[in-house]
Amino acid sequence: MKISNKVINRLSLYHFILDELGEEEKYISSFKIAELLAVDNSQVRKDIRSLGNCGKCRVGYDVKKLKDAIETTLGFKQTRNAFIVGAGNLGSALAKYDSFANYGLNIVAMFDSDKSKIGSYINGKPVFGLERFLELKNKFDADIAILTVPKKAAQQVTDVLVEAKIKYIWNFTPHILKAPDDVKIWNENLIGSFLQFTNNDEKN
Repeated sequence: MKISNKVINRLSLYHFILDELGEEEKYISSFKIAELLAVDNSQVRKDIRSLGNCGKCRVGYDVKKLKDAIETTLGFKQTRNAFIVGAGNLGSALAKYDSFANYGLNIVAMFDSDKSKIGSYINGKPVFGLERFLELKNKFDADIAILTVPKKAAQQVTDVLVEAKIKYIWNFTPHILKAPDDVKIWNENLIGSFLQFTNNDEKN
């Protein structure tokens, strides 16, 4: 079953909530989830129905079963190796976000053109020069690249990733990348998200 990006986003938020519950909390209601996220309760119930029967009448959703259902549906249990390309402020911050591992994203190394950074470690992740990308891509069997380089270098670096047969690029640069159709690109539009947030706030 194909799941829309909006549903994937909501399910991941539900999982955040479930992950923060203490072990003594066995059940959670759709009303509680909806209240925490400021969304419609009927939407929460609809999303969870798509996962199968995880609830009990007048009791709520079994927290463990609901977490397992979300993890299975979204593929958290399948670990994928990834590289961060760009060891600047943003790349370093992402390397320090240890929770990625909880969702199946295993960052194994970083790459940068700055010689002063090559050979160093950021949160235990080694930093290499981009000339070693193909060699290490094959060694680590990584198929995801998280791109955090400056805008002016984005396309040139993307060409290197494509040549190395990277399948997925998570693009944090403010540049629309060109790549073959078989390379999936997700543009993380931080400015767009900020503008949506502030514009919606002004309308309410």
